[in-house]
Amino acid sequence: MEKEDLKLLNKGEEEEMELHGYRLCRWRLALVGFGVLCTGGFLLLLLYWMPEWCVKSTCTGTTARDAEVVLLRSTDEFRRWFLARVQVMLAPGSNPFHSLETQTTSPSSPHSSPFSTPAASPVANGHTPHPSDGGPAQELMTRFSDYQPTQIRYFTFHSTKYYWNHELQNFQVLIGLEDMQPKCSTIHKEHSTGLTRNQQEYRKLFFGVNEIAVKVPSVFKLLIKEVLNPFYIFQLFSVILWSADEYYYYAVAIVFMSVVSIATSLYTIKKQYIMLHDMVTAHSIVRVSVCRTNKDIEEILSTDLVPGDVMVIPNNGTIMPCDAVLVSGTCIVNESMLTGESVPVTKTNLPNSVEGEGDDAYNTEEHKRHTLFCGTNVIQTRFYTDELVKAVVVRTGFSTAKGQLVRSILYPKPTDFKLYRDAYLFLLCLVAVAGIGFIYSIVLSIINKVPAKTIIIESLDIITITVPPALPAAMTAGIVYAQRRLKQSGIFCISPQRINICGQINLFCFDKTGTLTEDGLDLWGVQRVENSSFHLSEENAYKENLVKSQFVACMATCHSLTKIEGQLSGDPLDLKMFEATGWILEEATEEETSLHNRIMPTVVRPPKQLLPPEPASSSERDMELYELSSAYEIGIVRQFPFSSALQRMSVVARLLGEKRMDAYMKGAPEVVASLCKNETVPEDFAEVLEDYTKQGFRVIALAHRRLESKLSWHKVQNISRDHIETNMEFLGLIIMQNKLKNETPGILQDLHRANIRTVMVTGDNMLTAISVARDCGMIPPDDTVIIADAHPPQYGQPARITWRYADKPSKTSRYEEVNITLEDVCDADEPKSKEQYHFAMNGKSFATILDHFPDMLQKLVLRGTVFARMAPDQKTQLIEALQGVDYYVGMCGDGANDCGALKRAHGGISLSELEASVASPFTSRTPNISCVPNLIREGRAALITSFCVFKFMALYSIIQYISVTLLYSILSNLGDLQFLFIDIAIILIIVFTMSLNPAWKDLVPRRPPSGLISGPLLFSVLTQILICLGFQIITFVWVQKQAWYTVWTPFTDVCNHSSQLNVSELNNTELDEHNIQNFENTSLFYVSSFQYLIVAVVFSKGKPFRQPSYKNWPFVLSTVGLYIFLLFILFHPVESIDETLEIVCVPFEWRVKLFLIILINAAVSVLVETFILDIVLWKLVFSRDKQGNFGVSPAAPTPQGGIDLRIYERLSWLSCLRKRAPKARYMYLAKELMVDPDWPPRPTTTTEANGSTYEMRINS
Repeated sequence: MEKEDLKLLNKGEEEEMELHGYRLCRWRLALVGFGVLCTGGFLLLLLYWMPEWCVKSTCTGTTARDAEVVLLRSTDEFRRWFLARVQVMLAPGSNPFHSLETQTTSPSSPHSSPFSTPAASPVANGHTPHPSDGGPAQELMTRFSDYQPTQIRYFTFHSTKYYWNHELQNFQVLIGLEDMQPKCSTIHKEHSTGLTRNQQEYRKLFFGVNEIAVKVPSVFKLLIKEVLNPFYIFQLFSVILWSADEYYYYAVAIVFMSVVSIATSLYTIKKQYIMLHDMVTAHSIVRVSVCRTNKDIEEILSTDLVPGDVMVIPNNGTIMPCDAVLVSGTCIVNESMLTGESVPVTKTNLPNSVEGEGDDAYNTEEHKRHTLFCGTNVIQTRFYTDELVKAVVVRTGFSTAKGQLVRSILYPKPTDFKLYRDAYLFLLCLVAVAGIGFIYSIVLSIINKVPAKTIIIESLDIITITVPPALPAAMTAGIVYAQRRLKQSGIFCISPQRINICGQINLFCFDKTGTLTEDGLDLWGVQRVENSSFHLSEENAYKENLVKSQFVACMATCHSLTKIEGQLSGDPLDLKMFEATGWILEEATEEETSLHNRIMPTVVRPPKQLLPPEPASSSERDMELYELSSAYEIGIVRQFPFSSALQRMSVVARLLGEKRMDAYMKGAPEVVASLCKNETVPEDFAEVLEDYTKQGFRVIALAHRRLESKLSWHKVQNISRDHIETNMEFLGLIIMQNKLKNETPGILQDLHRANIRTVMVTGDNMLTAISVARDCGMIPPDDTVIIADAHPPQYGQPARITWRYADKPSKTSRYEEVNITLEDVCDADEPKSKEQYHFAMNGKSFATILDHFPDMLQKLVLRGTVFARMAPDQKTQLIEALQGVDYYVGMCGDGANDCGALKRAHGGISLSELEASVASPFTSRTPNISCVPNLIREGRAALITSFCVFKFMALYSIIQYISVTLLYSILSNLGDLQFLFIDIAIILIIVFTMSLNPAWKDLVPRRPPSGLISGPLLFSVLTQILICLGFQIITFVWVQKQAWYTVWTPFTDVCNHSSQLNVSELNNTELDEHNIQNFENTSLFYVSSFQYLIVAVVFSKGKPFRQPSYKNWPFVLSTVGLYIFLLFILFHPVESIDETLEIVCVPFEWRVKLFLIILINAAVSVLVETFILDIVLWKLVFSRDKQGNFGVSPAAPTPQGGIDLRIYERLSWLSCLRKRAPKARYMYLAKELMVDPDWPPRPTTTTEANGSTYEMRINS
């Protein structure tokens, strides 16, 4: 196909894909059909497994516009292929947002809409157009027979429809109302009146039914999909082969194992589908009221909702069936289903600004404080009598926030882990070994003139031996056990495959508030401003002389608190701030609201004990003055909710009896100060702010503005916040104390000892975050913090980074007064050692560096420890940046603003009381970071278990392969029941018990290897293979050298002391086609059976990642029991057992010699694995450092606990000796930076985007 026909879908997004167009080719299809017949259906299976081959072999390339089939390929690291069929529907219109009632009846122009294609003939472009959804479309076509039918081309992929856009010449997703990019004012003017039924049905053709449909597949469909797995196809081939060779027992055993495995898998998958279906469908189909254009209210099913419908929110609340933006009224919403945060959120109506300034295009993310998301619970509403609480539907179905979460569960990204890639390579190696045996078997059989049927069966049998039938179940056993142990410790997992990856984590990111520190904030004190200067800090904000101050009025009004069932509810910070005032909040009841034509405002007032005392004289004038002064109430007229992007919130309020309104604002001090008049901000604002933030306090700034008298109540409801939040008067600071959780310092210390780097990612103030990082031990006391202040290009100047060194922490207690000068912020001295520095930056700097300094970003994240004022999407970008330099990244947060980062991290764990959250792979009920070491320990244990099991299964297949190959040389083989005993009685029992070792109690500095293709593991497997090969060859050759050795017959049986065998018994015994019963077979059976147990014990590793094997009682009992049984039948032959296992009796002295062979074999295996591998090779050659990485951050040396320099130098020398460059990107960068004389940047310097660096002058 020509290159220009390649299309890119979802450009720049996570689901970016390449699109290739194809058309069906009849002659190719016929040729493929012939090939399927010739191969007995195998070609069909191959094309099923490889969709790209299927399309390319049956279709010819064409343009995307004319395509009948599209081949999609993801642009991520996995490069997966997908197949989708293009469909065509006929509709009475060409654009979902056209109004059919206002359309002319003249034929539409072909290019009247980007989605239109004229339907000039019944068959166009090889397609047969058909009405979508059958009945509804046909009914609309009949109803609007005057309209020219329009051909709409689309395909469906991952529950999302992609429509052909004629203008873009590409397929495009229809999301919803946002596709029109409407202004906020446009939504109020043009979309707040509702749709007619015709418009609703018409849009439904494009957007589909408003339903997040998780179809539970039938058992038959799941069975077919499971059975068509390549592994089971191989097993089917093996069973047919074994049956042809009359290995019925083993074939039945494998069939039984496969049936159990398939049944278990089907049960698990079916259960997951049912759980997801039940979770999604709960409250998803409800009856809702919608507004029609004729102002009627109609009740419909929520499945009929389309973008543009106006939904009436009931006053008693509801579960939202779609994403909708509020255009009138206010709602209190619980969004815990989406965010994991159970604190109710206030949603206000969308600003109705005048077109022009401040009239932004609506965006779900930017206007989320005005958007009700699908699946969230509307607790209560506040509404007009004449104009109810209404919301315009913006997204439906899988386009909603809930739909996107469900799609991420239904279609997850594959787990990219070196272990799984190496496992496939290892299997290919086993297949290659099998190929050698295959050729050897054929050549040997031909030389010995073996019949062709026997040659084919025995040669193919070699291949089936090399791929263990229980391998998939064995590999997942450790993960299943680890998941069970995690659940017992309060950690729930919805992505079990991630447990292994958690064993490789070498960097962990933490949110601050609610994760490292307590959820709640305590009010430590206030710092008021009067006459443009700060007063002394006051610890009580509700002193009598402050009751009627603007400062306390701002504290009492500027919040989003509401009463739910009589209890104040809302953001913890707002609650603490309001409670500190001692004021009372009162909300209007439904009855009071119904008596007025507008929303009754929330009223706040001080308690009577804080008001002036009643006058002693009872004169009329004094009483009037008292009543006037005591009737002090403030009504909150309009609320502009807190925005993470703006870092502030504000309210418009009116004091009882006043004509003019007041605006109050609170938010980040830097932001609030920038919106205030310069003359009202104290000159020492920066010094005082840094004073508190460096002590770890969270600081909130307050501001006030007296509004113009011309602003009426109605005007305030429609004014933009930009007109309110300007020219404010600075009122002062609120100092909040955020205490560290008791467990935080100890856990971080454990992580540092384990050489796991820790990073803080928070939305809080930079200096506060640095202080908390020092307090919890994330930044050691003597280390220097370098702050990177990045500025985007402006006024013709390029983007630049200004470097400054944050001062060392004061030794004064954080609870005492501290005097710090501005000069202390910049320290002109460089760090004493390059190892002792950390970078810190805020979200704005991070965004600038990401855009203009991509190469610099990699260097910064290598030592970046504090990332403050980070928006949710920036947290995700940081995780990606860390992964980009090959870190295995973990993330721990409260699930509120961290959803994207939790999903993106290799191991994301959310602190939530919910048992399972779609926000992250792991959820911990323990409300502190003690779950992090547990997760890593279990991950390491599961990873080591996977290695042990894989090594054991590889040795099992190779040992059996050696035995069979040796026996083939004398035209013999293992018997059916010998195979059965080995595979069932030994292998399965050992595999499922050796996986039960619990995790080691402590985190150690060393990480387990990440893949099978590594020095220690390859050395371990290869040496054990050679050991087993050597002792089997010795046994095979030695038994033939024995003086008593002869070709075995019942008469030559050394245990047969009486010759009382009749002729019939002799004839039956001698009819052994496969030559199973012979001295070589018996000897190799004994030795190989013990070898399975030997390698099981040798490979069952304990410390430092798992508990010792002797504490694994099921494994100990199983191993000891099998040893006893094998020793028993070796030294005390039982005729019935010997006959069953088809082993022959050998002299006692040979049994003793076999026992000695087994003992020496065991001793050599233990010696090589334990002493040579673990002590010599692992520590001095294969280990790159204590963590499995070569002497760089985060392992050695780092600001958070490096290794001894002598060891580092020795390992450096060994690495140079081997001339192996570091594999991980961050290792390579660290080695570069260690010899870079200009790194880290010097203080008071600036780096420009073009790379030049120049000195900055500090004005005296």
